[in-house]
Amino acid sequence: MNIKERYTRVLDYFRETQPVVDTELEYGSIFQLLIAVVLSAQCTDKRVNMITPALFRDYPDAATMAAADEHEIYEYVKSVSYPNAKAKHIVALARILMADFGGEIPSDMNQLLRMPGVGRKTANVIQAVAFGKSAMAVDTHIYRVSHRLGLVPAICNTPFKVETYLIRHIPAEEIPRAHHWLLLHGRYICKSLRPQCETCPFTTFCPKRLDNSKISK
Repeated sequence: MNIKERYTRVLDYFRETQPVVDTELEYGSIFQLLIAVVLSAQCTDKRVNMITPALFRDYPDAATMAAADEHEIYEYVKSVSYPNAKAKHIVALARILMADFGGEIPSDMNQLLRMPGVGRKTANVIQAVAFGKSAMAVDTHIYRVSHRLGLVPAICNTPFKVETYLIRHIPAEEIPRAHHWLLLHGRYICKSLRPQCETCPFTTFCPKRLDNSKISK
């Protein structure tokens, strides 16, 4: 099976079974999405969704968040990973948004990367989910699944290389959905330590390329 056929098999399955797919993070605005994504770094969406209702109730937008003290925000986010740093980042982020962007979230990659706590993955999520751009955010799930399914070669040994390769082989209009397809497949089926191969729809042609994942052959 060549690479084109492999992408066709994988994408056709997701097109049929998950025509509508979105982030599992809960939010009510682009600002809230950005905050939720920053909080989700090295943390589960489930945990983030447990703490954001109270956070967004009291600090629903950039203006209210910018006026807060990071120690106040810490009390809301203390159960996520790295709460001190994240509390500091989201307050600083909100202040930059108010000072430079009138409280609105920019769609430009370089402007997003100016925000504390926002790396390339987070910026790509915002571009894809909030603005519908053809941006592929590569997290640990997507990195793992891409290698295991043989969607990328072994030389794609960084998230950016995986991102670039996936974008070359996935139709531009489907990249935002493909991000979620691969992420959810990694989260629930192609897990890091215990992949559920018996329930995987790709097991008949999966090369089980585990060298670039957290488990070995």
